[in-house]
Amino acid sequence: MDWNPLDLPGCFCGNLKIMSDPRGTFNKVFQKTSVDAVYPGFEPREVYVTRSSKGVLRGMHFQLPPHAHGKVVNILFGRVLDVLLDLRAGPNYGRVASLELTPDTTNTVVIPVGCAHGFLALEDESTLAYTVEREHAPNHDAGIAWGSFDFDWPVSAPILSKRDSSHQRLSDFTPPQHWVKDPA
Repeated sequence: MDWNPLDLPGCFCGNLKIMSDPRGTFNKVFQKTSVDAVYPGFEPREVYVTRSSKGVLRGMHFQLPPHAHGKVVNILFGRVLDVLLDLRAGPNYGRVASLELTPDTTNTVVIPVGCAHGFLALEDESTLAYTVEREHAPNHDAGIAWGSFDFDWPVSAPILSKRDSSHQRLSDFTPPQHWVKDPA
């Protein structure tokens, strides 16, 4: 796989191979050797899948230490606007990277520890698979309010969960001191 760096250090996007023939398609959604090229030492612990209707916004999610985790996110179906928010202390704090994910073009994003992740479903049945380094730890689960940082979402009233509606604002968040080194 050819990885392309995003506008946040340690964040990459690429296109995992999709093979197609008259029977249908075959997708490889994770290859450790390939991911290790840009995120050395990534050790998957859990995989989960979300399916969202058009207009659903999920995010901006992350887990706090000691359960902080990096993610490899793949789109399996549909189209989303994927958004990453740097929460690592340092010069990149609060910076955003975004890109459109579709199964046929850019379909994979590598997100290191210290970056919040979210997306806006641009089509019905948009389906993402998340491969993460740590198992879900509800007491360490956190988020940043989707409209509280400098990003121009193409929607004014997205469909949100109760949880996502109650996330703290970026201005109220303090990054953990022992989170990660700023890779800048």
